[in-house]
Amino acid sequence: MSALVEVILPVFLVIGFGYFATWRGHFPETAIEGLMKFTQNFAIPTLLFRAISSLDLSQSFDPALLTSFYVGAGSGFAVAFLGARYLFKRPWPDSVAIGFGGLFSNSVLLGLAITERAYGIDALGPNFVIVSVHAPFCYVVGVTAMEFARAQGKSLGATMLSVLRSMARNALVIGIAAGFAVNFTGLALPAVFTDAVDMMARAALPAAIFGLGGVLACYKPEGDMGVVALIVTVSLVLHPTITYTLGQALGLSHGQLRSAVLTASMAPGINIYVFANMYGVARRVAATAVLVATGLSILTVWVWLAILG
Repeated sequence: MSALVEVILPVFLVIGFGYFATWRGHFPETAIEGLMKFTQNFAIPTLLFRAISSLDLSQSFDPALLTSFYVGAGSGFAVAFLGARYLFKRPWPDSVAIGFGGLFSNSVLLGLAITERAYGIDALGPNFVIVSVHAPFCYVVGVTAMEFARAQGKSLGATMLSVLRSMARNALVIGIAAGFAVNFTGLALPAVFTDAVDMMARAALPAAIFGLGGVLACYKPEGDMGVVALIVTVSLVLHPTITYTLGQALGLSHGQLRSAVLTASMAPGINIYVFANMYGVARRVAATAVLVATGLSILTVWVWLAILG
């Protein structure tokens, strides 16, 4: 019970504040839209840039860590995609968007916040390793699958060009790439610049999770609940279970295992709605899945915290 009170509830209370403020009209939807643009396009990319630029890559980038997390993520995509197509008879583009729901964990807004609350800021190294690959991996899988589903005779080269263009416009990918560039080159950044970057980075998580509550208030829980249940089960149960099992088999340290499993156990991020909206498919399902899974994750994350110790 102490884990629920001390670790999980503060994060979800901030989400609740954002939800209530938006629901009651104290924080209009246009303000939420602006806040999310600030966090997703500026503050969070800045946070990722700062973390990756100063990360000890030789110590942090463990192939076993990435394997345990991303085999689980890829399995989640496959199960949700195939279930949507063959169990629920959804069209191919819809099935890709639903598969993306089983792939994309809320690794930043919830994953970083809850791991920091549970184990302290020094425990976030493995999280940043996972996050540094997360957006590129998920968008390469999702966009590539969607472009092939919608190819309609386009050549392989044209399809892959569409994938690269989508990636190049993603602010998270830009922030991650800039962080790696500074890290690899050993570029010494002026203190006045890093101080400004740190100010921006500190605003990222509290603003983002408040904004997430506002975003959830804008969506009504509606859509095919069978498909929603599939996404929720894959995200909250299948992905972390595979990651936990593989992490133990591959010999992850306790700190790596905690970060990988907690990140895998997060509800789907709002990016699954962004992805669905970008292609105009399965939008109600995506919005409902984010809302339902975020609510249920209060309990499932508590279970995973108890298992991890």
